[in-house]
Formats: sequence, C-alpha cells, structure tokens
Amino acid sequence: MKDMTARTNGNPLGYEPILGLIGRFAIPSIISMLVASAYNITDQIFIGHLVGMLGNGATNVAFPVVTFTTAFAQLIGVGTAANFNINMGAKKEEEAKHFIGTGISLMSVIGLFIFCTVFVLKRPILLSCGATENVLPLAMAYLSITAIGLPFQLFTTASSSLIRADGSPTYSMICNITGAILNIFLDWLFMFLFGWGIQGAAIATVVGQVISFLLCAIYYFKFKTFQITRGMLSIEWHYVKQIVKLGTSNFINHTIMMLVNIVLNNSLKIYGAMSIYGSDTPLAVSGVIAKLNSILTAVSVGLAQGCQPILGFNMGAKNYSRVKETYKKAVSIALAISILTFVLFQGFPRQITGIFGGGSDLYFQFAEQYLRIYMFMVCVFGIQPLTINYFTGTGNVKQGIILTLSRQGAFLIPLLLILPRFLGLTSILYAGPIADFMACLLSLIMITINFRKMDMMQTLWKH
Repeated sequence: MKDMTARTNGNPLGYEPILGLIGRFAIPSIISMLVASAYNITDQIFIGHLVGMLGNGATNVAFPVVTFTTAFAQLIGVGTAANFNINMGAKKEEEAKHFIGTGISLMSVIGLFIFCTVFVLKRPILLSCGATENVLPLAMAYLSITAIGLPFQLFTTASSSLIRADGSPTYSMICNITGAILNIFLDWLFMFLFGWGIQGAAIATVVGQVISFLLCAIYYFKFKTFQITRGMLSIEWHYVKQIVKLGTSNFINHTIMMLVNIVLNNSLKIYGAMSIYGSDTPLAVSGVIAKLNSILTAVSVGLAQGCQPILGFNMGAKNYSRVKETYKKAVSIALAISILTFVLFQGFPRQITGIFGGGSDLYFQFAEQYLRIYMFMVCVFGIQPLTINYFTGTGNVKQGIILTLSRQGAFLIPLLLILPRFLGLTSILYAGPIADFMACLLSLIMITINFRKMDMMQTLWKH
C-alpha cells in the first residue's frame, strides 16, 4: 500500500529497487568524495616525491584546517539536503524552498569567515597542529595559499549534497572531477615544469577548487525541483536551526576528526622525539596514513550520503520497510569494500606508503608498522559513518550525535592521550583499532534498537 502511494506520487525514491537507487546515488557520491580528497592526496604524492619527507609533514599539519572546513560544509550540506528531502517527501514544497535558500546563503557567509580566520591566525594554528621547527616554514608557505581556496571548497562540498538531493548525482560528481583533474595537471605543470615546489601544489589546489565552485554555482540556475530566485537567498534563523539540527552529527564527526588529527600529531611529535625515529618521521608518516584513511573515509561517507535521499524521502513518506532495506544493503556493500581494503593494507604496506615518496629505512619501518596496526580494524570501518548518516537522514538527531561522539571523542582521543604515557610511541598505533572495534559494536547495538522501534511504527501505521 505504501509502495503504491509512493508510486502515485511519482518519485522513484519511493518505488524503484533499492540496490539500483543506491548505485545511482552512491556511486557518483563516492566518486565526488574521492575526488574531493584527491586534492590533498595528489598534493601529498607530488610533494612527497619532489619536496621530501618534510613536505609530507607540512601537508599533515595543515590538514586539520581542511577537515575543519569540511565539517562546516557537512553541517550545511547534509543538514539542508536532509530537510529538503524530508519536506519534499511530506509534500511541503514551500518549506523545502526556504531550506535551499538558507543553505546556499550560509555556505557563502561561513566560507568567507573561515578564510579570514585561517589567513590571520595561520602560524598559531599550524603550531597547535603539531608543526615542528623543520616543518613549519613549508607548512606556512602551503597554508598561506590554500587558505584562499577554503570558501570554494566549502561551497562545493556543501553543494554536492544539495545537488544530489535534487536528483542530479552525476552532475555533482562532474563538478568535483573537473576540479580534481585540473588539479593533477597543474600539480605536474607547476611542480615538475615550473619548479614552484610546495607553493605550486597549493596554487594548483586553489585553481581546481575555484573551477568546481563555478560549476556548482551554475547548477543553481537550473535547479530541477523548483526555480531558485534571488528572494529565496536569505538566512532565516528558523530554518538555520533545523539545518543545524540535522547536520550536527556530521559536523561533530568532522570536528572530532580534526581534533584527533591534532592530538595524534602532537603525541607523535612528543613521543617520537623520545624514540629512534625522532619527531619529523612519525609526523610525515602520519600525514601519509591520514591521506590513505581519507580515501576509505571518502568511500564510506560517499556511500552513506548517497543513501541519504532514499532514507529521507521514505522516512518522510512513512515507508519504513524501504528505510530498513536501504541501510541493510548499504552495510553489505560497505563491508565488502572494507574487507578488500584490509587485505591490501596488510599485504602491501611498503608498496602503498611508497606511492607518497621515499625515505630512510627507519621511515619505511615505521610506515609499515603504522599502516598495519593503526588501520587493522579497517574491515568494519564503513559501518559507523553509514549508521551516523542513517540516523541523520531519518531525523534521529540524538542517536546520530551519540554515535558521532563515540569513535573519535569517547574512545580514540582518550586512548591517544593515555596509552603512550605508559607504553611509548608504538602504543599510539593501537588506539585506532581499539576505537574502531568499540564504535562498530555501539553502532550495531543502536541500529538494532532503532529497527525494533521502526517495526512498531510500521505496525501502527498499517492500522
């Protein structure tokens, strides 16, 4: 009966096969997320080979700034898209218009604010992120330029969620791919041919981000669901509250990722100085592993975000069976990807880390150890972000926030602070798999409870 109602409404989110919908929305989303992370990965590869180990350390200490910007992009993008889909599913088009207009305005204002803050405070920011005396000059040169691209990065990342929610996942993907391909070409041009070093990589990144931004901005002139007018582009605080409400779990997740990066960098700096590796080697290796981790994060978060329109629409339409089916099939896909990644990380650590440049024997010794231990529980990594987005997409904000705080905040940061005090540098690496296991267990418990409640709601709805 509910499927029939959805079919009458004419929206394929309510009646087309779930697996096909996940493929249509998630694949472009995953590609978009991978491309977004490609900016930093490409820079890392070129810098690692042409600038060296200290260059890897420089991009590592600058990376929390990118994560912080992404946190706000997720807050606005996911929060706006979730409200848009839920209201369209409930046939409240006027409300959906207000959310879109408010979301676009927020992207612009917050992006400019972040740029001004980072540009003025870049030196203390980098020092707080763990920059050593050797790494700081390169990090300053890199961030001075990449800060210019932060507003464009925020607008593009947030817009990707809105464009997907409007039913154009392929266009969203094209926006990101175009900028990333240009970035790769310009990295080669500026660093290999022009010899601009780390500044060349930074300029290439900014140019790519500007192009992606322009493509996203053009889309709003041809929005599919309704026409976006200038009068809609105002910040209405009632809608801001709702956007923040549904985007908070994603914002907290990325903010805590930033804090983890900072705590991890400083722990490696302090305890690395007490080991045979010194401070710079662990910091450089951590930068490489962070970029590898960002690839996996891009896949899992991209899959989760690709499911968001399906979850949001069917939750709004009270089609609970399709909500559950979407989550279950997405988890199966996430597990398959995670297990394959586990095999690669455990079997070929030296070859994988070697992609990002060379180093001494001690460098590769620590890199292999880091990848195998810290990423050991990668086989279940996709479950938590998928479950977070499930709760966000279905309007269960409280559960999403609790789960968001678990892995990074409640589990990982305390482990990073406590373990090395007693067991030294190597113990820092074990914090990752312990936190991943505990977060996965909590995710499964919370989703089981939620499904039971949803079964009860389905029974009441039928009657």
